[in-house]
Amino acid sequence: MGIELNRTEGPEIYRDAILPPLDIFSPVNNSVIPTDPLEAIFKDQYRIDTLGIYLQDQITLLDNLKLLVGGRFDFIEQKYDDFLTSTSTSQSDQAFSPRVGLVYQPIPPISLYASYSSSFVPNFATSVSGSTFDPAQGTQYEVGVKADLSDRLSATLAAYQITKTNVLTTDPNNSDFSIVTGEQRSRGVELDVAGEILTGWKIIAAYAYTDAQITKDNQFPVGNLLNNVAKNTASLWTTYEIQRGSLQGLGFGLGLYYVGDRQGDLENSFVLPSYFRTDAALYYKRNNWKAAINIKNLFDEKYYETSGPRTVIYPGAPLTVLGTISVEF
Repeated sequence: MGIELNRTEGPEIYRDAILPPLDIFSPVNNSVIPTDPLEAIFKDQYRIDTLGIYLQDQITLLDNLKLLVGGRFDFIEQKYDDFLTSTSTSQSDQAFSPRVGLVYQPIPPISLYASYSSSFVPNFATSVSGSTFDPAQGTQYEVGVKADLSDRLSATLAAYQITKTNVLTTDPNNSDFSIVTGEQRSRGVELDVAGEILTGWKIIAAYAYTDAQITKDNQFPVGNLLNNVAKNTASLWTTYEIQRGSLQGLGFGLGLYYVGDRQGDLENSFVLPSYFRTDAALYYKRNNWKAAINIKNLFDEKYYETSGPRTVIYPGAPLTVLGTISVEF
């Protein structure tokens, strides 16, 4: 059991300037950037108080049958003072979120499980009119099987459905504000394999298929795919560490990551292309010391990770090399 208490408060500040438009498909930037500091405008003042109380218990019904039961109470108070319109809004929300899970082992190496859970997430934003939003709520159903392929290697196969309501997104007509999109549903299958194939050779492999779309809405077409969600993703991370001899403790790592095409916005007006990224690592361990070189995006692949509205697209990091030295005690 536990309790969480949090307060977040502060002003939102932005600086504004009028600049000529820029065509991103034929960018010729002849605009003059102001050199004087832009005037800071205090947009609003906000305060959010949250209280969460949760309790969970795992019960052994039989030697091969376990039940997980839990719940969480959330209480949220939020208040906004809009300095631009000289208005104030406040909102109070509370909810109970249950969680139930069951695990059955017909034989020791095989575990079958099923679970149900609900979620409650406050929407900390305002609309163009200055009003707040009801919290986002969700339900999740999941079934799966976990198999111990050996003493050191296991695999998990899971199928799930997640339904969310009152999901917050950027207002396409004014990116300074937000809107809610109605109902979204995600269905998928995930396969994970993790463990040690041979002594010193470890592996983590995963594949996921996700069908995520809008199921109810009064603005976007029903059936539109959710933005930034690829239907197919896969990853493989493997390391090998020399176990004996003068090079004992020397290790090598290789990571392969694939992300399929993704819609860039809820209107499905553009697509972020798929990408394949390669990472690598070289490390040396001795006693409680470790020195490592980690390389992300080894071949300097140009790719895009996520997008907000059509005008906000985040590229992936280029070739990045990170060296570390650590000690454990």
